[in-house]
Amino acid sequence: MDQLPARVLATEAAVGLIQKLQAKHGAVMFHQSGGCCDGSTPMCYPVGDYLVAPDDVKLGEIGGAEFFMSASQFEYWKFTQLIIDVVSGMGGMFSLENGTGLRFLTRSRVFEDAELAALEAAV
Repeated sequence: MDQLPARVLATEAAVGLIQKLQAKHGAVMFHQSGGCCDGSTPMCYPVGDYLVAPDDVKLGEIGGAEFFMSASQFEYWKFTQLIIDVVSGMGGMFSLENGTGLRFLTRSRVFEDAELAALEAAV
């Protein structure tokens, strides 16, 4: 495998909403919610408004925005590729898309054996 598979991707619709949020709020970042207040939704914040924990895992970037999740949650999700999409509805209570009529949604797919082996070998 020449290139490692991305741990997180975004649909065109998600990238479009990220660009709108960046134009309004400046640089943004994501943290995959662990299910407390807003279920398990990707939360979008202005850079600096959410403090990333030292053990949080950076999965990658979508639309120029860094994407993180907690280390403990990563242990459950490390076998899957996250695909961030947008659907109609109310965004997370503290997430920047709240009030736009759209919300970010995490879809996923299980990595193929070769993809997972390549990711594990790269660590």
